[in-house]
Amino acid sequence: MTSSIITTLEEKRAAARLGGGSARIAKQHAQGKLTARERIAVLFDADSFEEWDMFVEHRCTDFGMGDMTFPGDGVVTGYGTIHGRPAFVFSQDFTVLGGSLSETHAAKIVKIMDQAMKSGIPIIGLNDSGGARIQEGVASLGGYAEVFQRNVDASGVVPQISVIMGPCAGGAVYSPAMTDFIFMVEGSSYMYVTGPDVVKTVTHEEVSHGDLGGAMTHTRKSGVAHKTYADDIAALMGVRALMSYLPQSAAQKPPELPAQDAINRQSPALDRIIPANPNQPYDMKHIISHIIDDDIFFEIHPDFASNIITGFARMGGQSVAIIANQPMVLAGCLDINAARKAARFVRFADAFNIPLVTLVDVPGFMPGTAQEYGGIINHGAKLLFAYAEASVPKVTLITRKAYGGAYDVMSSKHLRGDVNYAWPSAEIAVMGAEGAARIIFRADSKDADKLKQRSDEYRDKFANPFIAAKRGYIDDVIMPHNSRFRMIRALNMLRDKSVSQPPRKHNNLPL
Repeated sequence: MTSSIITTLEEKRAAARLGGGSARIAKQHAQGKLTARERIAVLFDADSFEEWDMFVEHRCTDFGMGDMTFPGDGVVTGYGTIHGRPAFVFSQDFTVLGGSLSETHAAKIVKIMDQAMKSGIPIIGLNDSGGARIQEGVASLGGYAEVFQRNVDASGVVPQISVIMGPCAGGAVYSPAMTDFIFMVEGSSYMYVTGPDVVKTVTHEEVSHGDLGGAMTHTRKSGVAHKTYADDIAALMGVRALMSYLPQSAAQKPPELPAQDAINRQSPALDRIIPANPNQPYDMKHIISHIIDDDIFFEIHPDFASNIITGFARMGGQSVAIIANQPMVLAGCLDINAARKAARFVRFADAFNIPLVTLVDVPGFMPGTAQEYGGIINHGAKLLFAYAEASVPKVTLITRKAYGGAYDVMSSKHLRGDVNYAWPSAEIAVMGAEGAARIIFRADSKDADKLKQRSDEYRDKFANPFIAAKRGYIDDVIMPHNSRFRMIRALNMLRDKSVSQPPRKHNNLPL
């Protein structure tokens, strides 16, 4: 090789690494944002990143674009390792033409997505883009559609994670929306289909970028995003933490770690956690902390639909997906948002071979016109459908209330729950005692003393797990302090579970 070729190579590499130039990099830093390559350095294990297509440039010559070319064309792509396991990444570079997506920009993303699917490797997208490159017109729109198609093709094949680290607007939002998890950065990221100016023109509403599509909006109100972080580094470390629970693809099982926390560890505090008053709440997260390894819980959607808890943990070293009613919020009722949140999470876990651990304390579905008009029937059916079709190991524990249709929905034995436990405090019935007494004993409902007597009669019959246990709907009634040991033992028994599904093109989930 001649020295001139080597010099040219190094010059081109240096130009590519500089992105849009020092001034634009300084502006990016002034906004509290890392550059595309700095983000990759945080995300991946040290010195593990292999970049592809560093020298790709756009081919547009319209509107003066022939004089505005940058090596890499506004996106850095390649692969590296996270905890020693490979992952593909694309990281949009806002310093280059605002990170706008061109035909070649999209082609770079599509290239790594295709390879990720062939290789069975997760895909991580770091989004920071002003949207489609308008100078390229339909070519840039076609580029988005090519990416969308790969998102669909990769769904359920390899994990897809999106991190919104700047603007993500218009058609660009649909790619993250089809991925498995979306993380956002407070103060510097936003997502919306139409921006504040269009909203004002069409609906006459005045709204800021943050209020319309900021991190808090999407993690608390819409539920579009799963977690929010204070800055770029925290968000990227969050991705690294999430990846530790996930398999590389649907063809593999999640990574298992040596159990440092004793499998047979007992928790006497759980024997006292259920209040004597059945209407008094308690924090379900305390139960979760006692049964998982080392009290390490990676919660998903912590700020949305808090009446149900979802997240990843380990039990005996195994990665598990936890779904739990939260009596502290809306008494743990299932409503539209809770059903949507949990159904999506259950389906992800099932797609990627992660066992389902369900903790039940649910008094029923949320009543009211808002819920009925909003389609609680369809949305509730999503969660039922997700549990029923799940073929991964399913271990369920009823801690207190399991009333009505919500009992059925929450991974009951009837929906092919594998191992279903209950605490002695479990109440499995069609409804609460007083409501049942008013219906069964209508003649006594106006007499307070008789109603109390009838309520007590119903409670004595159903405010325990033994009716269900007699029918085999509960496999065993266990002492709370033994819950961790019994559930881990069940998970170990279910390691090689296999379920055959009926032949079909695909199911028709009640969307």
